[in-house]
Amino acid sequence: MNGPTGAHQARKRFGQHFLHDPHVIARIIAAVAPLPGEHLVEIGPGLGAITVPLLRACGQLSAVELDRDVIPHLRAATAGLGRLDILEADALTVDFSALRHDQRPLRLVGNLPYNISTPLLFHFLEAAAHIRDMHFMLQKEVVERMAAGPGDADYGRLSVMLQARLKVVPLFEIGPGAFRPPPKVDSAIVRLVPLPEPRVPAALQAAFAEVVRLAFAQRRKQLRNTLKTVLAADAIEAAGVDPAARAETLDLAAYVRLAEAIPPR
Repeated sequence: MNGPTGAHQARKRFGQHFLHDPHVIARIIAAVAPLPGEHLVEIGPGLGAITVPLLRACGQLSAVELDRDVIPHLRAATAGLGRLDILEADALTVDFSALRHDQRPLRLVGNLPYNISTPLLFHFLEAAAHIRDMHFMLQKEVVERMAAGPGDADYGRLSVMLQARLKVVPLFEIGPGAFRPPPKVDSAIVRLVPLPEPRVPAALQAAFAEVVRLAFAQRRKQLRNTLKTVLAADAIEAAGVDPAARAETLDLAAYVRLAEAIPPR
């Protein structure tokens, strides 16, 4: 996660906000609780506010950083602390499963850019089998959407898709003053832990994703209308779901039943 600004200016196009509050940094490290020998991967380390204490704790760290101009600052800040492997790349293009070189699962940590946080979360899901846990700083309202349940105003596609594969645990909130420059929104730290077994069978995942996408694309409409391209009203009812219901009222199990009801193509 990002560090003291020094002479380096945060860049809007990278969504950079450099974390500087030592109390917040200490809380994040305590939440991650890194241990020597673990394979940690930091997304967007910036100037090293989190990288330095992580590296001190683990002795070895991988980092994915898009802004090449911060890399010299990062290397200087971490000199002599351990082995830092920096991959200069957009995290959206990185195959995280390929970063796992041995039996150790990955532990991801990062301050995710607000403008691409949702695509990044879906990207990390693809490597969930290789990840032990993830600790991310995100916009507070994104974390609320991630953790929301049926009937909540924030419940949506992101909630359902993440909770099908992960345990979502909001940890604590962070005010704008902890960053330079301060963002215009509050932030929060969330812990994501891949479930031992996904709540959606592998064979159903494509149908499940399609049902969830269609249902929430027009969330104020009844399911009989939003799902009509894949399921007739009587098929929805046969799956134990009211065709007059709306997307935000269904729990994850209901979406699984709807996915099961879609005829093979």
